[in-house]
Amino acid sequence: MSSIAGSRRWAILAVGTLAQSATCSFIYGIPSLVPSLRDHGGLSLLAASFVVSAPIVGLLLTLIIWGAAADRYGERIVIATGTAGAAATLAATLAVHSAVWLCLLLVLAGAFGASVNAASGRMIMGWFTVRERGFAMGTRQTAQPLGVALAALLLPSLAQRHGPEVALMVPAAFCALMAAAVIAIVKDPPRTPRAEGQPAGSPYRGRSLLWRVHASSALLVVPQFAVASFTLIFLVGQRHWDPVSAGRVVFSFQLAGALGRIGAGVWSDRVRSRLGPMRQLAVASALLMIGLAVGSATGSAWIVIVFGLGAVVTVADNGLAYVSVAELAGTAWSGRALGVQNTIQNIAAVLTAPALAAVIGDAGYAVGFAVAAAFPLLAIPVTPVHAVEKRRAVLATS
Repeated sequence: MSSIAGSRRWAILAVGTLAQSATCSFIYGIPSLVPSLRDHGGLSLLAASFVVSAPIVGLLLTLIIWGAAADRYGERIVIATGTAGAAATLAATLAVHSAVWLCLLLVLAGAFGASVNAASGRMIMGWFTVRERGFAMGTRQTAQPLGVALAALLLPSLAQRHGPEVALMVPAAFCALMAAAVIAIVKDPPRTPRAEGQPAGSPYRGRSLLWRVHASSALLVVPQFAVASFTLIFLVGQRHWDPVSAGRVVFSFQLAGALGRIGAGVWSDRVRSRLGPMRQLAVASALLMIGLAVGSATGSAWIVIVFGLGAVVTVADNGLAYVSVAELAGTAWSGRALGVQNTIQNIAAVLTAPALAAVIGDAGYAVGFAVAAAFPLLAIPVTPVHAVEKRRAVLATS
């Protein structure tokens, strides 16, 4: 790798991370607009929930398509097109005055925003060596908490003063800025020839390794969203905290979680394994969910510490799974495989909150967190640590 490419790749990593933060600021940041949607738009809580879900629907419908486009046409054009399209679609919300049209435009914006998820991960795989990918992907994975934090800081106040449509101009401008930055700075990584021993066709055909990584990663989404969805509600409703104070604590937990993603990536680089640390994080997630169940049942004050640890540990496996999927899929299929990975994870995320809310509503928080603990326990044997290590050993000696 030339010295120019060596220095430029860090700028490319920064742009890719910020581009994903821009799309995450509306895909996952729309809940910040719910009070304004109800006050200014007169929407019921049910109608507001459809608006919140709209960009995620668009994301789910198009992730694999964008991944295939990145495999065929390259990352730069895909990310630039997606962020520019998201900016234009969000800007168009200024012209609509009904919840139906707002939902449709947000579905389309989420569909454009999905481009960054698959393509930016694929881009990192091309620009960073195997000993750096954990750190690089962990850094890229900080995009979601940073985007959500930006939305939480800016959107509610703007929406309260000027309405939710005006507030959406913040992520619109952010996406437009990142589209320009992608065009100016990003360069597609060199396409390497297929490695000896790497399958020429689909890496899914006749092999279960990728499906096992997808499955274990989806199982680990449950404790992640159990913590993300219920920390603030629990602190306010069960511990009787002031909502503003609870929000600040949750914000600090998100920042710590972002650092945890980077730390897990560095760990995987040093031990030269993605799935070994991922399995150990599954064990830790299960123990923390059990801790939350016990703390909920006993009313213990130390549960706040467990929530904080959970906010770090339960998100730390995301980057490890992404790198593992891309490495197993190979250069020709990494975009599509990351699209599948993103789709499965987001489906699990969408289902987790309402399912656990139903359990908690019927049986209480202790039972809800105990149920959540079962999923990382299942992920422990599903994660194919030894199978992947055996495959690498075979390829190294062939």
